[in-house]
Amino acid sequence: MARLVDVIEAMIKQMLDENNGSTTISRSLIAEQANCVPSQVTYVLSTRFSTGNGYIVESRRGGGGQITITRITPAGPDDYIRSIIKATGDSISQQEAKTLLINAVEAGAVNTREATAIMAAVSDRSLAKADTDIRSRIRADVFRNALAGLLISREITEGETI
Repeated sequence: MARLVDVIEAMIKQMLDENNGSTTISRSLIAEQANCVPSQVTYVLSTRFSTGNGYIVESRRGGGGQITITRITPAGPDDYIRSIIKATGDSISQQEAKTLLINAVEAGAVNTREATAIMAAVSDRSLAKADTDIRSRIRADVFRNALAGLLISREITEGETI
């Protein structure tokens, strides 16, 4: 049985697909359809529809709880990777890195092999010897540099030099 957050996410993604990547929703209406409280919809929006996940979420005050969600569609794979690099802050968890890579694969910005290699490099297992208080900062640096290296390798493949 699907978890409630997965059901809410699927409902919103279906609405995005039906409306060319942008939709305006009512938090209370989605909650009513999913048979949950509005705060659960807010949780899904903040965890599954963030900028790092490829979405822009805009709340409208006074509009009856209307929220506009827009899927970010970069011009191409390299732009998508650049947006991930920019969106990655000073620290990132293993789960956040995994989510960003899964989304990049789904968007066609990286292939499964590239994503798997990057994930191996930023995994908790790879960073096990780093103190836990700095592990997510090291992970963010490695993550951004691995993606930047991927962009550089694509430029070299296309005949450009470093």
